Amino acid sequence: NEYKSYLRMSEAPQIKSAPTGGKHVGKVKNKLPAAIQITAEQLLREAKERQLEIVPPPPRQKITDKTELAEYRMRKRKVFEDNIRKNRSVMSNWIKYSRWEEEQQEFQRARSIYERALDVDHRCIPIWLKYTEMEMRHKQVNHARNLWDRAVTLLPRVAQFWYKYTYMEEMLENVAGARQVFERWMEWEPEEQAWSSYINMELRYKEIDRARDIYEKFVLVHPKVRC
Repeated sequence: NEYKSYLRMSEAPQIKSAPTGGKHVGKVKNKLPAAIQITAEQLLREAKERQLEIVPPPPRQKITDKTELAEYRMRKRKVFEDNIRKNRSVMSNWIKYSRWEEEQQEFQRARSIYERALDVDHRCIPIWLKYTEMEMRHKQVNHARNLWDRAVTLLPRVAQFWYKYTYMEEMLENVAGARQVFERWMEWEPEEQAWSSYINMELRYKEIDRARDIYEKFVLVHPKVRC
C-alpha cells in the first residue's frame, strides 16, 4: 500500500515554481487570452458610471418666505437677462425666460419678454407660436386672437398661422369667425391644401352652397388641380 501511494504521488503533475524575493510563486502554464476581453474604453466607462452613482444629487432649495422668493426670482431673472444680453438673436433664450415667468404666474412679464423677442425678430415663427400657445393654455382667448391676427398680418405666407387661427375659432364654435379668417387667407391665393381645408370646414356644417362657391374660386386660382 505504501508503494502504491508513492506511485500515485510520483504520477501527479508537478507545478514548477520560481523564486521571487525569497518566495516561491507557481507558474501559470496557460497563457492564452481570456475568452472575454475588456477594453480600456469599457473600464473608463464603468469607472465613470460608478463615479456618477456615488455623487449625491444637489440639495433642493426650499423657499420659506416672500423675501426669499423675491431674492430667488431676482437671481433667476439676472441669469436670463445676462444670457439675452450676450446674444439677443438666440430665440431659445427668450422662450426659456418667458416660460419661466409663466411658471411663476407672472403673465404680464412673460408677455413683455415675448414682445421684446418679437422686436428683435418678428419673423421668428416659434416665438409667435409659443406666445399664442401660452395665451390659449390659460384661456386668454382675446389675447390669442389678437396675436394670431398680428401674425397673419405680418407673415401672411406662413400657412401654419392660418391653420391654427381657423382651428382655434372653430374649436371655440365661432364658425363665422373661422370663415372670416379663411376668406382673408384665400385672398392671398394659398396652396391647394388651404382651399381644401376651407371647403371641408363648410362641408362639416352641411354648407353645400358655400362649399360649391369656394370650389369655383379654387379652380380659378389653381386650374391645374392635381387629382
